[in-house]
Amino acid sequence: MPRILLLGAGRSAASLINYLLHHAPTEGWRLTIADVQPAHLAPVLAAHSEYAQAVPFDVHDENLLEELVADADVVVSMLPALFHAPVARACVRHGRHLATASYVNDEIRAMAPAAEAAGVTLLMECGLDPGLDHMSAMRVLADIREQGGRVISFKSYCGGLLAPEAEAGNPWRYKFTWNPRNVVLAGQGTAKYLEQGRLRFIPYQQLFTRLETVAVPGFGEFEGYANRDSLSYRAPYALDHVHTMLRGTLRRPGYCAAWQQLVRLGLTDDNVQLGNSASLTWAELVAAYLPLPTTAGQRLPARVAAHLGLPPDSVEMQQLSWLGLFDDVPVGQADATPAQLLEKRLTEKWALAPTDHDMIVMQHQFEYQLNGQHYGRNSSVVVLGDDATHTAMAKTVGLPLGMAVRRLATGQLQQRGVIIPTLPELYNPILDELAADYGIAFVEEELGVLAAAQ
Repeated sequence: MPRILLLGAGRSAASLINYLLHHAPTEGWRLTIADVQPAHLAPVLAAHSEYAQAVPFDVHDENLLEELVADADVVVSMLPALFHAPVARACVRHGRHLATASYVNDEIRAMAPAAEAAGVTLLMECGLDPGLDHMSAMRVLADIREQGGRVISFKSYCGGLLAPEAEAGNPWRYKFTWNPRNVVLAGQGTAKYLEQGRLRFIPYQQLFTRLETVAVPGFGEFEGYANRDSLSYRAPYALDHVHTMLRGTLRRPGYCAAWQQLVRLGLTDDNVQLGNSASLTWAELVAAYLPLPTTAGQRLPARVAAHLGLPPDSVEMQQLSWLGLFDDVPVGQADATPAQLLEKRLTEKWALAPTDHDMIVMQHQFEYQLNGQHYGRNSSVVVLGDDATHTAMAKTVGLPLGMAVRRLATGQLQQRGVIIPTLPELYNPILDELAADYGIAFVEEELGVLAAAQ
């Protein structure tokens, strides 16, 4: 009986757990879910007690980790990314396969020879972004190449957003569907990409002002900003020759202009401990970042607008006000960084309501040469969540991962070492299953001849 161990059962694990439970009886799996608070899984597992159990797990308990990994055949980690390396090392020691949705980092990449020697697969980047982006892009790239085409430009955008009906009353048109800290710290560092053969850099201070408009049929326009390093996937995608390569994040129009004001105010800074008291109010915190007032009695919103060079009634000022940044409300956390305080505030304002539906939007943009002509093709998918638990984010992270685990557990994936889902034996069956069983299918749009080939 194949033994599957899932480490972590947080907000994005619902669809993954449902998938594993659905297939466990027919595949003969024994499923163990290890979580810091397993009691919340009792209602989910009540009907599956013959082949599934939940156990308490402390990620810092090395002995328990070793015991759980040793008693598994395939380990699935939904833990925070910094814990994947210890899990991967335990998997290599015990000869167990690992699957995660997180990026390959240098520490795990260095384990490739040991994993291969141990006959172990460390399957990384098998969620949404990274994951579904790799699979869907590789399928189109393979199709273009099979026709004899040569890709010269590749852009890819993805965003976790709100479904249109859930945006009402929220001027940001956004709520958290993923790790709030990652959202607050998004883009810090310098974005790097390739444009028409030239290396381009965008420093963090300008990132949210350098946008591209992305139109998705049936869902309108979005604004995209560049991710930190768009060039690292040239080699895995076999796109070393392209003249344009960009990977970006999608938000609804207006989000980035307002976020840029938070950057300018200093509220996304995670490097300085303020030494503040928990009773410091948001109005006091924001005022501390402004020059002293030049006019007696000038109200804080007017001072902020003047400092940022915005009209007092601008959309951006309305968005900042909606967050409560000018209110006499305690920040509620002592000795924090500005980013930590902002994360706490946004978690309160951007929490999904029980009736909210989220939305995942992904689009790839290809330009290629074929028979002396220059063609364009877009490939897009939009996924809507069912509710605040069974979100689109949970579906698009958990389902591809679960499908990959199924192939690992049944011996259909034979590659060993550190891999990502750019292999046709992974992405073709997973994309087909997503479309056939879950209605998650990419829609391709042929743009026709764009210009004479260069």
